[in-house]
Amino acid sequence: MIRLGIVDFDTSHVVEFTRRLNRKGAPKDQWVEGATVVLACPGESKIMPERIPGIKKQMEALGVPLVARPADLLGRIDGVLIESQEGGAHWDRARPFLDAGVPCFIDKPFACSTADAKKIVALAARKKVGVFSSSSLRYATELTAFLATVPAPKVLGAVAYGPAPLFEKDARLNPGLYHYGIHVVEILYALMGPGCVRLTCAHERAADVVTGHWRDGRVATLRGTRAGPSAYGFLAFTELGVKPVALGTRNIYRDLLKQIVTFFTTKKAPVEPAVTVEMMAFIEAANKSGANHGSVEKLPL
Repeated sequence: MIRLGIVDFDTSHVVEFTRRLNRKGAPKDQWVEGATVVLACPGESKIMPERIPGIKKQMEALGVPLVARPADLLGRIDGVLIESQEGGAHWDRARPFLDAGVPCFIDKPFACSTADAKKIVALAARKKVGVFSSSSLRYATELTAFLATVPAPKVLGAVAYGPAPLFEKDARLNPGLYHYGIHVVEILYALMGPGCVRLTCAHERAADVVTGHWRDGRVATLRGTRAGPSAYGFLAFTELGVKPVALGTRNIYRDLLKQIVTFFTTKKAPVEPAVTVEMMAFIEAANKSGANHGSVEKLPL
């Protein structure tokens, strides 16, 4: 049984992941075998510090021992889940664990800059330790079923959509699409694969609409919505026709956790770190374009 630790308590993922991995307080069809959360650190948060006390109580009720500092986890776990909502905190949070050879799952957003994303991946490579990040939407049942029949390279183009609220209390934290639009970016990249070289972003209060151009000539669009009813889904253009797909969310935590357990077992990330870095560069370029009236921006890779 793989022993996992969790760091930072400002997201509901802390409790939801623990319920499924420890098989307590979740429906049996949501249980995930192979790993258990054995320790956790409430940590700190610039984004939602008010969440920490409530999540701490829930974790104590689930029987998970708590430690005062992230460093207190070292030597007592086989892998760590970095759960800070703030992507900009992830380099500092992950560094001690990677330095110690502890594989890291880093929750979304992986980082809030291409530079930080590259630093995390480079350190993991130097230390020969695994690092993995993914939105749970990448593993939505309908998306994985579609990709089983139409692999990413055969998708000629796509429109991915979903909610993309901004973190408006402090624009420096999780700016633009890093905050919640990352889910839609992951859907788009699951469909298209890597290779975007330039993009434009139309940014308005109600939505961000990003058009990306891939190296092989394919074009795809992301729509992150902030007004009216919203849902996740995509429209895929393939050689066999046009396929609209709505995405459900009931099993996304369970199916992401299965990938996480596989990662900690095999030490190989289900999403290549280079692809994750490209997604952070995609968002960085989209935010820059949106702030500059839809300028054409190359991905900073």
